[in-house]
Amino acid sequence: MKRLPIGIEDFEKIRQEDYYYVDKTGMIGDIIRNGAEVTLFTRPRRFGKSLNMSMLEQFFSLNGKPELFEGLQIMGEPELCQKYMGQYPVISLSLKGINAVSYETAFKIAVRGINESAAMVDYLEQSERLTKNDKESYRELLKRDMDEAEFYVSLRELSRLLAKHFDKKVIILIDEYDVPLAKAYENGYYDQMIFTMRNFLEQALKTNRNLQFAVLTGCMRISRESIFTGLNNFQVLSISDVGFDEYFGFTEQEVDMLFERYREQETRPEKITRQGLKTWYDGYHTASGQRLYNPRSVVMSLSNNNLGNYWTSKEQ
Repeated sequence: MKRLPIGIEDFEKIRQEDYYYVDKTGMIGDIIRNGAEVTLFTRPRRFGKSLNMSMLEQFFSLNGKPELFEGLQIMGEPELCQKYMGQYPVISLSLKGINAVSYETAFKIAVRGINESAAMVDYLEQSERLTKNDKESYRELLKRDMDEAEFYVSLRELSRLLAKHFDKKVIILIDEYDVPLAKAYENGYYDQMIFTMRNFLEQALKTNRNLQFAVLTGCMRISRESIFTGLNNFQVLSISDVGFDEYFGFTEQEVDMLFERYREQETRPEKITRQGLKTWYDGYHTASGQRLYNPRSVVMSLSNNNLGNYWTSKEQ
């Protein structure tokens, strides 16, 4: 019996170490066919957003591992896979760790995120396609004392260098874009952070000729006027919008399959019923009528053989 992936958001680890995986790879084809240059998905906490972003990175990245997708839904579209799989430089950035009581500390954490993204592509230092000035620009991205102006353009500059090196446009993935803003609001420096994030995102997404497309995720939709001003290439898909419903959260069918698979092999006294799962975790109905379950809650309840509040508890 496959292990349940409790708290694992790394697609590669889930597939390589043979954890149970609820196949959401159909999302890849729909993103390509949708054609939006910048897409923001807003979904509740613990709804599989980070895992999906990890999955997108593995599929599109030049450094991805095609074998991770063997037997999954997306492999049923061979022409699409041949055209898009492993064909792009990908910048994947998570903002969920930008949590601080002051703007100054939060900004330093944000800079470290850019430093780490740049460090992962250190082959740019030796690139024959980059000029001396290009390489100096790259080294600026590694500096921890980066100022605000440099930070605003950092993601755009990194994408420019990657595009020049590979002669391919770049895909940008930004996970939990709203966390820095939520934490800033809680700690009293929202105005400073909204200004910084607006400039950072606009430089990367609005004026970036090297962008193939971008995908962002978050729990909240910050008003367009506050942070996405002027982005004509921008599409927001929330749980109340039609489209991509089944790719975040577990559907009724997915919960049924998971429940049957694990209960039939369970040796402990039965404490969970299918109706119990529905009563506790069937709390989301989308605009198209899809009924969705919180994935973490379902997985934790089956693992612990107990129904409970797993969507807010940090200890569980």
